[in-house]
Amino acid sequence: MTVRNGAPRIEPDSADPDAVDGRQIRAAAFQRVRLEYTSGVLERLGRAPSGRALVVGSGRGLLPHGLARLGFTVTAVDPSGPATALAREAAARAGLAVEHRTGSAERLDVPEAAYELVYLADTLEITADPDRVMERAARALVPEGVLVYDTVNRTVVSRLVYLVAFQRLPLTRIMPAGRYAARRLRTPAEVAALLARHGLTGAGICDFHPRDLRSLVAGTLARRRGRIGDDALAEAVGCELAPGSAPLVTYLGHARKGRL
Repeated sequence: MTVRNGAPRIEPDSADPDAVDGRQIRAAAFQRVRLEYTSGVLERLGRAPSGRALVVGSGRGLLPHGLARLGFTVTAVDPSGPATALAREAAARAGLAVEHRTGSAERLDVPEAAYELVYLADTLEITADPDRVMERAARALVPEGVLVYDTVNRTVVSRLVYLVAFQRLPLTRIMPAGRYAARRLRTPAEVAALLARHGLTGAGICDFHPRDLRSLVAGTLARRRGRIGDDALAEAVGCELAPGSAPLVTYLGHARKGRL
């Protein structure tokens, strides 16, 4: 990666190796805990990782491809055309039959009651209309289907990480300004109310975080500078589930359509 004056170009969903794609950096760091949490939820519910899954906010395809390897037939939707193209290329290289579409979470164009699993990734902390997103997600689920999501809490620490470190500080910036805003960060209580408004019964949340602050900064900087790849980033950052811990920054959660 070419870095001029210590400031690489920030460009999400870019195939240019000289650009920093903060969405992909985040997806790579979260991949292991996203799949671990989803697998654990399904196991506790007595569900096999099979049937149809919908990933909303799929980016370059890491999460939908991971779910396909678990056994799901996956449809993936992302608002970015370039990200969708990159995801299709990655699926073809891996020999995965994942259907990638470009579309918005607010105007999700998928069949009703068609998916056993819907995963909202890179979505709730981005959208300005969470009710519209959740209504569409709930509509896509089969009765008693499972919704999984991860998002960013609204705390002092999360503001420092997402609004300052990731968007403003030259040393650690990986996202374009304005991608995250305080008003779009959602507390667990707000998400629980959102789920209930759309016929989804929440079943708790799980904090997840990097191994420590040093690993987060070191891993992000190494990936931003092109010194390590996505697989090495996940190991360097070391995100881990922390059930029972109050989420200071990010958290996962799940719900069922109808009663638990």
